[in-house]
Amino acid sequence: MQAQRAVSLQRKLVKTSVFSSIAAGLISLLLLLGISVYQTMHLQDEIMDEISDMLLLADISQSSGKQIDELSDQFDIHYRLIYAGQTLTQSEDAEKAVFQYLASHHAQPGYSLLWHKHVLWRVYVQHESGMTLYAVQPVDVRFEEILSTAAGYMAVLAVLWCLQWLMVHFSVKRQFKSIHALSHQIAEKSADDLEPIISPEPQLAELQPMVQQLNYMLERVKQALLAEQRFTADASHELRSPLSAIQMRVQVLKRKYQEHPQLPAELMQIQQDVSRGTQVLENLLLLARLDPSNPADLPKTAVDLADVTHEALQALAPFMQRKNIEAALDVSPSPVFANSELVFTCLRNLIDNAIRYAQDHGKLRIYAGETEHHALWRIEDNGSELTDEVLARLGERFYRALGTQTQGTGLGLSICRKIIELHQGKIAFSKSALGGLCVQISLPKLQ
Repeated sequence: MQAQRAVSLQRKLVKTSVFSSIAAGLISLLLLLGISVYQTMHLQDEIMDEISDMLLLADISQSSGKQIDELSDQFDIHYRLIYAGQTLTQSEDAEKAVFQYLASHHAQPGYSLLWHKHVLWRVYVQHESGMTLYAVQPVDVRFEEILSTAAGYMAVLAVLWCLQWLMVHFSVKRQFKSIHALSHQIAEKSADDLEPIISPEPQLAELQPMVQQLNYMLERVKQALLAEQRFTADASHELRSPLSAIQMRVQVLKRKYQEHPQLPAELMQIQQDVSRGTQVLENLLLLARLDPSNPADLPKTAVDLADVTHEALQALAPFMQRKNIEAALDVSPSPVFANSELVFTCLRNLIDNAIRYAQDHGKLRIYAGETEHHALWRIEDNGSELTDEVLARLGERFYRALGTQTQGTGLGLSICRKIIELHQGKIAFSKSALGGLCVQISLPKLQ
């Protein structure tokens, strides 16, 4: 299942504000257009009324006739006055086709709209004293001014929207500085820094409950870590002494009763169990020491993985001889900047793990090399084939693959994983071409 993409609250606030402004501007534009259309239609109809009243006067003076022509030219209003089928007067550029259409269809008195020859006309017809007046005007003439006004209004809105976007963007960004500062504080928290979070200035009331809960959680985590480390260290130290004493007594009993036919074998089994318990305690102590470690405070020096590999193999040579394990080496200088003791512990654990799970007279294959930016180290064994479920759980504390009939604590790979993490490296488990497990680690190369 894919994780949902995170949403930027800052970007969402800016978008919401700008989109709200755009919506308000568009609604205002629609209202303006509606009011303008109504007012323009009403005004133009009044002008047509005025022209009609002037034409229907009994005596049209020269001044009134001139005024009619000016109104007609200015507002593109065409008129024709008919009496007894004869045209008494008409505008200079009268639309004869429209007037003929109106006369032939006996247009009703009053205002109406007419679609004629792909042009929408506003028509006014009036009958009075045997005379008939036709006045027409293209509707698009009425809207030219409205469209011009709307275009200007849209240009102003566009400029205002751009200015608002800039203002909102910088304003929200400034207000989010407190949130970014808080996020930075949270991101810097680690096992070594569980001190309470300090609310950045200016303090936001909406963030205070979250800050309080985070500080409460940090305090609980701090107490839990301290309790875990204290318990692990105390328990390991308290149990180490009695286990050592038991092991010494078992050795004494083995020497004392070595002639007894069955007792030495049983004592050997007890000694192995005690040794395993001691190893568990040593590993727990190591994990307790590693858990709170800060990678920046870890003492480091130049370490060659090839040299560490030879040292680990030399330390485990008796174990390999007992199982007749053959190791094929392909190692070349692989310098890293790391803690030499921890790297040795890691490689020794991995080789020891491979020897334990390899078959008698088995094979190991060890590689050490480097790429452009990383040093690589890999070990493969010919042990039992592992399932994907087992591979996924390798590295968990106290986890051991069932059915291997091999003694172990289940902490070796967990320690290795922790050591590699402390060095900003990676560890991966996969199936080996030899049939068993393949473990590969990658560490930043020494520059």
